[in-house]
Amino acid sequence: MSGRQHRETELARRIRARGLAAGRGSAQIAEEIHEKCGPQFGTTRIKGHRLAHGIALADVIEQVRALFERDGKPAPGIGETLLSAYESGLKRPGPEYLHYLCTVYRVEPVALGYEGPCICGHGHKMPGVVRGDLQDEKPEASPGPRERWIPPQVDGDPSVDGGEEDENVLRRTLLGLLAGGSVALDGQVLGSVDNIRRRMDGTLVSATVSPAMLDQWEEAAVGFGRQYMNTPPLRLLCDVLLEFSAVRKAMERRQPVDLQERLCRMAAQLSGLSGMIMINLGDHRMARSFFRTGRMAADETGDRALRAWVTAREALVPLYYGDPREALNLAKKSGDLAGQTPCAAQAMAPVVEARALAMLSGSGKKDVVDQAKRALSRARSAFSQMTADQKEDAAFGYTERQLYFHQGDALVRLGQAMEADLILEQALTKYGPSDWLDPTLIRLDRARCKLMEGDVEEALTIAQATIEGLGDGCRPDILMQRAQEVARAVEAKAPGHPRLKSYLETLRTASVTELEVPTA
Repeated sequence: MSGRQHRETELARRIRARGLAAGRGSAQIAEEIHEKCGPQFGTTRIKGHRLAHGIALADVIEQVRALFERDGKPAPGIGETLLSAYESGLKRPGPEYLHYLCTVYRVEPVALGYEGPCICGHGHKMPGVVRGDLQDEKPEASPGPRERWIPPQVDGDPSVDGGEEDENVLRRTLLGLLAGGSVALDGQVLGSVDNIRRRMDGTLVSATVSPAMLDQWEEAAVGFGRQYMNTPPLRLLCDVLLEFSAVRKAMERRQPVDLQERLCRMAAQLSGLSGMIMINLGDHRMARSFFRTGRMAADETGDRALRAWVTAREALVPLYYGDPREALNLAKKSGDLAGQTPCAAQAMAPVVEARALAMLSGSGKKDVVDQAKRALSRARSAFSQMTADQKEDAAFGYTERQLYFHQGDALVRLGQAMEADLILEQALTKYGPSDWLDPTLIRLDRARCKLMEGDVEEALTIAQATIEGLGDGCRPDILMQRAQEVARAVEAKAPGHPRLKSYLETLRTASVTELEVPTA
């Protein structure tokens, strides 16, 4: 322990001792520690609560692990290093860890320095309380045991609550998913999703947060991008939109120019990521709405690369949902926005262009094949100019494995089965064991390659094993559509094949057990 940490701990110990002697509760003592140690040592509220309890980092970790075990969950990955990062303000706990830290300290998130209610939807101090009160000794100022804190409403202003009810809907959805239940993307959830997006629209057209908080939000956005490939989409959507809503609240008042630009950048990234998730969930209308919001936010930054990224991602909506001509137009627009700037969109746009060309003209036409292959060549050339960070980011950048996958997909649609299969096989080797979204699409593309080569048995074997290997929450609409495409191709090529009935039954079972996702 450094000298500074020792002095901080000694001062906190004296404050705790005097507080206990005076009969004050731990929440009051924690607040006093924050007030007296914060200016001198930078003591955060969350650290103040641990010091108020007189326990070490290891004690908190063990309590969190015990709570996970009590709830029948696998052991958490939280350790002393991560908890220390929370206490120093370098990181912000996610919804689940925050819930358990609130449980350990018996306070609400606001007492630990985090805005908004807990994902559990009820209080940690007493049953039914949504919002904690640091004044333990003032029961007259606290809600009763069964009361819920309700924000004041103003007639005629439906947004006065800042979107807290919509956030609560997402928190309840997230809690249900964390508990392992089956949660439907129903009208209430979709309504809350769209309300949060609409509030961001309103903030952007109407629009003091600390740089440290901006740093945390930017880190969170990067973290969500890393989770995109290996987290079930509905679970990730809840996390992303809760952060998205927090960014919107910060933008309700105009910030200094440099901070406003960073907020707009995060709004564009989180909007774009939400649009990508909605594509996977099968709601193309909501996806387009999020991309429109993302364009508005990106326009505020003046960053051509960011605007090009949003447009390239938006091009996937018509590409996957039946309008390749619009996908081609958006891909060219993205390329124009990117210009000569080395960025993710400069590589993504020509790949989308090649895939759209293949869909427009079908397979086997030499002029189309040549045109699409020239676009893929431009993509490879642009990829070589990207920075290392951009090549590692699967959501906001463009990775080598994505490039291989999308090249292979374009070649499948062009009817170049042998070349496509080789590239797709290479692509699979570049994904990790926790990645499931792209590898599933790649395997289904490989099944189509086998079908084009005449091996119907092998095509059905690959496709059926792929669908059967997916876990709960990992069968979004975009995957099931691709799986159905394989079935239709087999029906056209070998309608009486004995394995076809078994494969169709696998698809039916997978669709029944998956979340019910409307395809607007």
